[in-house]
Amino acid sequence: MNVFTTFPLAFKIDSLGIIFAAFVLIVFIAAGIYSFEYMKEERKKARYGIFFCLAMLVETVMCFAANMVTFYMCFELLTVTSMVLVVHEETKEAIMATLKYLLFSLAGAYSALFGIYFLLKYAGNLEFVPGGSVDSSVFAEHPDLMLIVSICIILGFGVKAGMFPMHAWLPTAHPAAPAPASAILSAGIVKAGILGIIRFIYYVIGIENIRGTWVQTVWMIIALVTVFMGSMLAYREPVLKKRLAYSTVSQLSYITFGLAVMNEDSFKGSILHVLSHGFVKAVLFLVAGAIIHYMGVTRVEDMRGVGKKMPITLWCYTIASLGLIGIPPTGGFVSKWYLATGALKSDLGIFAVIGPVILLISALLTAGYLLPLTINGFLPGDDFDEKSIKGREPGLLMLIPMIILTVLSLIIGLLPGSILTFIGQITGTLF
Repeated sequence: MNVFTTFPLAFKIDSLGIIFAAFVLIVFIAAGIYSFEYMKEERKKARYGIFFCLAMLVETVMCFAANMVTFYMCFELLTVTSMVLVVHEETKEAIMATLKYLLFSLAGAYSALFGIYFLLKYAGNLEFVPGGSVDSSVFAEHPDLMLIVSICIILGFGVKAGMFPMHAWLPTAHPAAPAPASAILSAGIVKAGILGIIRFIYYVIGIENIRGTWVQTVWMIIALVTVFMGSMLAYREPVLKKRLAYSTVSQLSYITFGLAVMNEDSFKGSILHVLSHGFVKAVLFLVAGAIIHYMGVTRVEDMRGVGKKMPITLWCYTIASLGLIGIPPTGGFVSKWYLATGALKSDLGIFAVIGPVILLISALLTAGYLLPLTINGFLPGDDFDEKSIKGREPGLLMLIPMIILTVLSLIIGLLPGSILTFIGQITGTLF
């Protein structure tokens, strides 16, 4: 069978693709504007700009893939284009981080490819159709094989989304990359793995073929372990960009847990968290870049008093942090509310309770590793000498994108109705 004849490169516009593409473009454009000032003194700006735009193009196109072959090819191209952004500094750290990113990404992609091959051989269908395009009789005829195929594809795409145990590339790649590249990696590019899981589970095999199986159980266990582990590692990490990278590991698994629950509320929570986490994490990495760029420090303990020099920047960080913790009226509160209520409404036994409990513990840990920078930044204490630190508020090209993304993270929480209505168009075809 010629796979490219049976399933040619094809694209279609649907509601899910529109949500992800709009989100990707907003994050990339904001980080791109930020780059003009941040990268002003950097070498090889042209190469950076070219691959930045290529990564944006590839991920946007990927959102509208009509079948798994098209999606997979875009998925691989996204790794190739984004790895150039990680290696930009060309230091030993950047080179080693890029190799790690590449090896982990290829391992995940080949795991997914292994599953796709057997899915094509036995199911003969890779089209994206709401509710699933694979006939349930295929699972009845080859139950064990199809479940193994399913877990291979989930874990394969999960590597890009930082799922345990293949999460280690994230805290290595983020500190090595320039801040705007870290922002699109953590906010946007990792979401390619999330989209891959959604397309496979909800648009190819269908949730009814996975619900109640050991695949769903393993998936939920890995997601919850990753949520807790990522939060704990972030809490213990003193370097700001690494702390934010571990946070991404944790927060992405909020999304994968919601997808694994497989009901309407949890799915809405997952899509909302794609947006709220994306805008928030882009803000946090852009803020981290501004502080490192103008203060010359990388460890949180050395950023005491930063609010005296960079008040607007630190306010953006603070508001974004509240969103990541899930404090109302931010978008993070709404998304986590739907994730928790979706789990509680499910018939998943112990997972219906332990899931929300771990999400709550993770939220408390998130407050523990994000808010100290705000507290010590604005209230450094009576013994603090303002002259002892350097730094200044960044220029408008860096400041405006941070402010816009911060406002967007708030809008999701203040006006969630329109977004939920649009997401309802998706859930209406899936459940």
